[in-house]
Amino acid sequence: MGSRFPSHQLSNGLYVSGRPEQPKEKAPVVCSAAMPYTGGDIKKSGELGKMFDLHAEKSRKSGPLGNQPSRNTSFGGAASNSGPVSSAASRSNYSGSISAAVPGTGGSARAKSNSGPLNKHGEPTKRSSGPQSGGVTPMARQNSGHLPPILPTTGLITSGPISSGQLNSSGALRKVSGTLDSTVSMKMRATSSAYNPAVTNINEQNSYSIKASLPKPILWAAILLFAMGFIAGGFILAAVHNSILLVVVVVIFGFVAALLVWNICWGTRGMTRFVSRYPDADLRIAKDGEYVKVTGVVTCGNFPLESSFQRVPRCVYTSSCLYEYRGWDSKAANTQHRRFTWGLRSIERHAVDFYISDFQSGLRALVKIGYGARLIPYVDEAVVIDINPENKDMSPEFLRWIRERNLSSDDRIMRLKEGYIKEGNTVSVIGVVQRNDNVLMIVPPPEPFNTGCQWGKCLLPTSLDGLVLRCEDTSNGDVIPV
Repeated sequence: MGSRFPSHQLSNGLYVSGRPEQPKEKAPVVCSAAMPYTGGDIKKSGELGKMFDLHAEKSRKSGPLGNQPSRNTSFGGAASNSGPVSSAASRSNYSGSISAAVPGTGGSARAKSNSGPLNKHGEPTKRSSGPQSGGVTPMARQNSGHLPPILPTTGLITSGPISSGQLNSSGALRKVSGTLDSTVSMKMRATSSAYNPAVTNINEQNSYSIKASLPKPILWAAILLFAMGFIAGGFILAAVHNSILLVVVVVIFGFVAALLVWNICWGTRGMTRFVSRYPDADLRIAKDGEYVKVTGVVTCGNFPLESSFQRVPRCVYTSSCLYEYRGWDSKAANTQHRRFTWGLRSIERHAVDFYISDFQSGLRALVKIGYGARLIPYVDEAVVIDINPENKDMSPEFLRWIRERNLSSDDRIMRLKEGYIKEGNTVSVIGVVQRNDNVLMIVPPPEPFNTGCQWGKCLLPTSLDGLVLRCEDTSNGDVIPV
């Protein structure tokens, strides 16, 4: 075309006015010399591996590269982190590993190329996998993909999120603020007292037993003699019509039966009377292994107790007994509960070691009644509440008490008795003196102690197998401050 205005033809055949654009000179590309492929072997890296201390690191094989453009960083070595990436179309995906380190012309610093999207300046965006703790500046290093959550410090792999349960996201114990449920706290307190090795648990009631008072040979001999007397008296009465032998045997049998019934009814009172009349000993002159009685003021040890119903603190002995009255058609509290009597349904007795200050000598002794020691408590109990079908809903404390012990509260006549020995009460202890490294202790006797016959009360002899603890009624609140 003949024209004054210059024009040129584009590659697509279109003619445009103007001169063709001159091609720009390409900027020189700084690159390193081609390095031989080492296959991840440090021995083949030569001086390059020694320069970048690759002999102290484990190299990983490079994964296959796809037909994707690669990015080179100038003045440094190329390093990329592999991992799963998002499937977004606008992201440029790179995968690989530390394959080689190229020395730069400006220094020995190395840079890392991170997979992921680029910002508007052409630099990789800074992303972090998972939450970061406050106060810690995140590093420039970027890992692609999703990182697994931090496991607890125990290393135990559990199902569900880390935040569930009693551990937080860092694996530490989670602290729960607020007050606990009263029922849960009461059950925890009762459980701790029942399973504490320092606490002696007594699950049976102290009752006078004829079998324990009389030796078995004497008991069986008396039964045999009475049987023979009745047989002989009956035979003589039938043969010669003489009833003298039979009458004598009946009178003797009636006297023995009355004596046994008397001991059953008054045996426990006779034991408390024996403990009260037993003379007090002076600990200053008491010998090691001597059976003594000490009376003094109580001081708590390392594990004080608390009564279950009235919540009396700093106790060394607690007792809670629930009784039920059985009528004609009422339920039995236990297997031996007779009609028209009170029967024991539940009993809880706990005891721990404590100190006693002797009135006679002023010395202080450690009384060992904890850790499962053999104990015979004679502690007076007071009635704290009487429950019948009409007023059972008027005491929420009682309902809470029986609910903690999984006891039913249907139409029953119940009575709760509670006894305790708290710090400052006066008690009497009968046991054996033991001295160990200038420590004065009173421990249970190794053998049962026989009380002998009490002729004035017509009481048979009995044996005391354990340390005797005697305390009168403490409901009046008269205590000595310690």
